[in-house]
Amino acid sequence: MPFQPFELEHYQSQFERTVEYNLADSSVQCARMPELLNDSEAQELLRTGLSYPEVNGTGLLRQRVAGLYREATPGNILVTVGASQANSMVCSTILKPSDEVIVITPGYRQVWGLAKNLRCRVKEVVLRPEDHWKLDLDRLATLCTPSTKLISVVNPNNPTGTILSPGEMRRIIQICAKHGCWLHADEVYCGTELAQPETPSFWGGYDKVICVNSLSKAYGLAGLRIGWVVAAPGVIEALWRRHEYAVIAASGPSMKLAEIALKQDKRKMLLHRQKKLSRKGHKILQDWIQTQNGAFSIVTPQATSIAFVRYHADVPSFELAEHIRETNSVLVAPGAFLGTEHHLRIAVGYQPERITEALNRIGASVCDLVA
Repeated sequence: MPFQPFELEHYQSQFERTVEYNLADSSVQCARMPELLNDSEAQELLRTGLSYPEVNGTGLLRQRVAGLYREATPGNILVTVGASQANSMVCSTILKPSDEVIVITPGYRQVWGLAKNLRCRVKEVVLRPEDHWKLDLDRLATLCTPSTKLISVVNPNNPTGTILSPGEMRRIIQICAKHGCWLHADEVYCGTELAQPETPSFWGGYDKVICVNSLSKAYGLAGLRIGWVVAAPGVIEALWRRHEYAVIAASGPSMKLAEIALKQDKRKMLLHRQKKLSRKGHKILQDWIQTQNGAFSIVTPQATSIAFVRYHADVPSFELAEHIRETNSVLVAPGAFLGTEHHLRIAVGYQPERITEALNRIGASVCDLVA
């Protein structure tokens, strides 16, 4: 059977090291070691042994992750190599061929592609910019049937930056509970809210919920490749068996750094750092759009360091992204790779001068193409 490649990740891995400005990423400018570690913590890291670490995650790290979730314990946590490994294991554990899966579009297409490669039947709830990317819960309820095995949501959403309200979250749980299907909640952007409190987790709202998170997005520590799953102990055990086949364990030094990052004061500092970069970047983007004579528009995001920008030209998004890359050495993510045409996903969580120069190059490329 044909294999569904992960088009977005493949595109990024091809070109992210070959351009002057990479705005196709989905995190902020990541922190450096001196920003994270004081002298005593640096010495603690240097004392870390390089033997095999605890396969399911160090006890201290699982304890600190569990502390982020209401009534969770270390037994509810499995540490993974980023959220991507967590998502992959959830799909391979829960799904089998012909199962029905519902995803949200536009969205990060990992679960969509994993489900297709598992020969599942994939349904999509399509978000629309004219509705401010608001999830149509009635449509979700209609699509969900007794055959539905899994509903997957990303909250806050990648790429739109929308956030589900507590009422919307409750309705999603009700829809899942009605048919007994699993709810997979990718929550890697919790903590990236631009003007409101931290988004609550789906954890604790339903007995068949599996939550995934990582240090890559809200914390700006993508290079650690540390993520985790929060689930019932029986589900954690099943995921753990797949984890042993896939990677044995996450990196010991990375888990030590993750333990430090999730100290209360460090976590507060990292979230503040990320939000400061994101807010500045979004302001620069909004101001730039106002100067582009209607060539671009955006539904203002509520969260994330990324913007899903609509361009008003009759050009496929991949063609436009390639033109921008080839003519002005800027990499952006084509909307087609996120399930929605005539949009570009643009990362704005970098230094202001970097964002300004890259946006000016994007504008020049678009003017050149549509002239």
